[in-house]
Order: sequence, then C-alpha cells, then structure tokens
Amino acid sequence: MGRKYFGTDGVRGKVGQSPITPEFVMRLGYAAGKVLTASDSGKPTVLIGKDTRISGYMLEAALQAGFAAAGVDVMLAGPVPTPAVAYLTRALRLSAGVVISASHNPYYDNGIKFFSSQGNKLPDAVEEAIEAQLELPLGCVSSEKLGKAQRLDDARGRYIEFCKSTFPNAMDLRGMTIVVDCAHGAAYHIAPHVLHELGAEVIAIGNQPNGININDKVGATSPEALSQAVRSHRADLGIALDGDADRLVMVDANGRIYNGDELLYVMTRDRMLTQEVPGVVGTLMTNMALEVAFRELGVEFVRAKVGDRYVLEVLQERGWTLGGEGSGHLLFLDKHTTGDGIVSALQVLSALKRSNKTLAQCTEDIAMYPQSLINVRVASGFNWLNSVAMVAEKDAVEDELGDVGRVLIRASGTEPLIRVMVEAKTAALAEGMARRIADKVMPA
Repeated sequence: MGRKYFGTDGVRGKVGQSPITPEFVMRLGYAAGKVLTASDSGKPTVLIGKDTRISGYMLEAALQAGFAAAGVDVMLAGPVPTPAVAYLTRALRLSAGVVISASHNPYYDNGIKFFSSQGNKLPDAVEEAIEAQLELPLGCVSSEKLGKAQRLDDARGRYIEFCKSTFPNAMDLRGMTIVVDCAHGAAYHIAPHVLHELGAEVIAIGNQPNGININDKVGATSPEALSQAVRSHRADLGIALDGDADRLVMVDANGRIYNGDELLYVMTRDRMLTQEVPGVVGTLMTNMALEVAFRELGVEFVRAKVGDRYVLEVLQERGWTLGGEGSGHLLFLDKHTTGDGIVSALQVLSALKRSNKTLAQCTEDIAMYPQSLINVRVASGFNWLNSVAMVAEKDAVEDELGDVGRVLIRASGTEPLIRVMVEAKTAALAEGMARRIADKVMPA
C-alpha cells in the first residue's frame, strides 16, 4: 500500500485546500490517535507544537478535537521548533508528538508531521496505517473516555536547557558576536536565548513573527539577509534557521554562506579528532565533493533517498551517528533523535572553538562541485519517466558529463514540482545542462 497523503515530511499543502482543511486535520488527529496509541496501556497523551503561521491556531484546534474524540489527552506547547517537540515527547514519556508546520514553505502552506514516543519520525509503515485508518468513519469514544487538553507552560525553557546541554561544559561563546536569523518562525523566542546564555553577544533578525511573514526573504532558504546583517554588524558568524528550526545555514565574518554539506564536513572532521567515525550518510543530492573528501579521509559515505527521515533510517541500520543534507538538515544521533538547527549550530561552534579556526579554514580542504537545481511546477501525478523527450535529454547530458558530474531528477515530496539537479566542472556547464533537461518538462 502506498501513501496517499504523507510525503517525505508528513502531510503538507496549501491551507484551505485538501488535505490541509479543518475537517481533514480533525480526521487525521483521530486516525493518528487510534494508530499511535493502540499499544498504550495507560491514558495516551500527545504533545502538539506549531510554528508561527496564522493557520496554526485553526489546525491546532482541529487536531485537538480529533485526538480528544479518539480518547487521547493533549499537551499544547505553542510555538516551538520541530526538534523541540521530538525532544519533549521523549523527555516527558508521552505517546507521540505532533508538529503543525510547513517548515521552509511560505505562510499560506502548512502541514502536520508526527514523532514517535522515542522522538523519531514515523516509519513509512506507520504512516500507511494512519492512512488506512483515515478510510474508516470518524468515531468518538464515550464521554467518560474523551481526551482532555492542557498547556505545557515551560516548553520553551525546557528546550533551551536541552540545547545548551549539547554544548561542551568546558566551553562558552564569550567574545563572539553572532547574528541569528530565526526566519520569523518557531525559534524566534528560543535561539537568541540559547546563544546569549552560552555567552555570545547576539543580534537577532527574523524574530518578529506576525503570522504571515515566516520564511519571507529571511531564514535558511534566503541566507542573503543574514550575510548582509553579519557584514553590516561586523559580526563573527551568522546562523540562519528555517521556519520550524530544523535546518541550518551559516555565514562567516566575510558574509560567505555555508550549506549543510559543508557544515557536515566540519562536524565530521571535528568528531574524528576524538572518536572513530566509520561512516557518514548523505542523500542523492549531496555534493560529490563531500563523497570524494570522505573517501580520502577513509570514511565510508552512503547516499540515502532525499529527506532527513531516510538519512536517519540508514544511520540506524548501520549504527552510525553523523549524516545530513545540503539543505541544512543535520543529524548527530549522540545529541538528538532528529535534525535540529540550533543544536547543529552549537556542534559547529564547538568545532570552531576547539580548532581555533574559522569556517573558511575548516573547509579549505573541500572544493564543492558547482550544482544547478531547477524546480519545475507540474501537474499532480506527473511522472517524468514517462516523458520520452526528458529521458532522452537526461541520457544525452549524462553521456557528455561522463564520470565528472551527475544528473539527478526527482519529484518533490511536499510540492507538485520536478527537481532537476546537475553537477559539473563549472557552474555555467551545470546550469546549461540542467536547463536543457528542465525545458523538456511539460509545465503545469
């Protein structure tokens, strides 16, 4: 059975259109309550967190109603990062965690994603079970078994302390000026405090959410704003998060932007100073330069499907710790069960402090291959493998590249898009070849 509603990161779409409607989300809450808590011997309890989108209020109420109808108690954390929900669900020994967020998408999108009692994203099989339950009628337990709701008033403080605990006790950030861009998202009232309490002088931008400005020309998907702020404030570093704070992009004092691939390299080299690193997991989108660099270091590198959930699955299968994506989802399973932008930043900062080097110096041994990524909006259900012209153009480009480049075409798991990526020796070559393939896509 395939997944009808769940993509690579939960259920996501435009608010007011299926499946992101109050009626469906209430049914989703009921279905998830039935599946996720089936083995709970006591009264099941679920934590709900959200980002700063205006639609979060509506969807939170709908989810709460669905869970209550299934006999599940609810704890409401309010606006907190996605990884905060993962942490709090595990720390409070709850049945499951739910996040209302569309991550890096614009405010008019929203989504629902789930965490297990152990703070992990749900495997495909559990999502398929929830979808099967969605096909059944919406029910309701008897009145005495209905779920109740309460606020978790100290959610923010608990998570701030957790983030700080992942930074070495013998270190601090005193003497550093750091700009943090919160993307007007879930970390707006958390990330600046974490850095300040560790000793840094903090300049916060993207920390004035109004419900509709999340990810709008700020954050990890628009790091140019951070780059400019770092230069204008003459700061030492910049940290950019996305709307739900599970992604990280960083900027050095010169305004140079570092993506997830480069930060994963920095973290890996730092870990290798104190422990064995048998392998690292990336994705099909990971830059070839990373694969070459790890091979030279004697570290095995494995590619998973795109999506941090699939990186996590491979890490768990192999018993490894480190992995991530170029988009800024970074995993270090000895610190957290899921990608966490704030904790990732602290791991990079500790690496810089330990080495007494800049980001530029820590990445000087790796030269990233130019990549060109083109997103083409398509009709729902479009399968590029059925396009004779597109397949032929892809084959032609691969023949021209030989073994000094790559072509990757995939459908987005969260939007009706076909993503065409080409890596080549030069940026111009990569861009031209990606455009040749993308031009064969029949746009929506």
